[in-house]
Amino acid sequence: MNLLVTIIAIIFVPTAYSEPAWCYHDSNCDDTTWPSKFSKICNGSRQSPIEINSSLAVGNASLTVFNFTNYGDTSTIENITNTGRTVEVDLKKGVQISAGALSDVYDSLQFHLHWGNGTSVHGSEHTVDGMRYPMEMHIVNTKTVYNRSLTAASTDSTGIAALGFFIEAMPGNSTGSPAAWNTLASYLANITLSDEKVSISPAISLDDLLKGVNRSKYYRYLGSLTTPNCSEAVVWTVFKETIKVSQDLINLFSTTVHIGNQSTSALMTNVFRKSQLSNGRVVTTQPTASRASKIGFSLGPMALAWMLLRV
Repeated sequence: MNLLVTIIAIIFVPTAYSEPAWCYHDSNCDDTTWPSKFSKICNGSRQSPIEINSSLAVGNASLTVFNFTNYGDTSTIENITNTGRTVEVDLKKGVQISAGALSDVYDSLQFHLHWGNGTSVHGSEHTVDGMRYPMEMHIVNTKTVYNRSLTAASTDSTGIAALGFFIEAMPGNSTGSPAAWNTLASYLANITLSDEKVSISPAISLDDLLKGVNRSKYYRYLGSLTTPNCSEAVVWTVFKETIKVSQDLINLFSTTVHIGNQSTSALMTNVFRKSQLSNGRVVTTQPTASRASKIGFSLGPMALAWMLLRV
């Protein structure tokens, strides 16, 4: 009798829910399958990434400069991990962003990268006027009220703020440049296999990695996470100016890290989601000088001349 009860118990013990597998490299689980595998969200109406048409971007004067808290602190970049789908870098508590027309203060949790295959196959997720860049860096931030929980922030339509930076090869034959990216890329040799993770010594800051980028010029739209479960909870900021990195460092990402936990597993290449439908969403940006202001400026000297003639 006891044996029968045990057998019945084993049969009816509920199994833990496991998320469907997703990937970039296999047609059975790549981004073409996500809308069906994750049908509750990945087939939604505000999915990311998108193609940005700069000529259609609407001017919005409220898109002011950001406040970046502790982005210059070299002790805040903590760990680097090969997730099997990307390279992710964790940030310590205290790194934050605010302003920039965001409704709240947001905690910066981590950044990760998307790429194609070196500089031969470009792999940024967003595209601008049909152009895809070699790589794209995403800094993921959540409202402080959610205490750094991405899951909790995903339930809020603006709970997550993502900062997207394009990366392209710097001109010339430079190698190992800039120094901050050389330092970051040097850790790839320690995380060649999936799930490998190492600590990063205090040496570089987020400001070092973003050096040279004008962070006051950007595009803004409402979208989603670009990986399952594709939560439509993201305020996207895509910066116009690119990070310049030497070609040899860009190539390291697609020639060093693997998607599996064996050295014989495939190299991690083409880890980006293709553009999604905009579905009428408006992309905004900083306004340029309006025609009215130009006319007003030109009327200034004319008015002055008329006044002088009246004297």
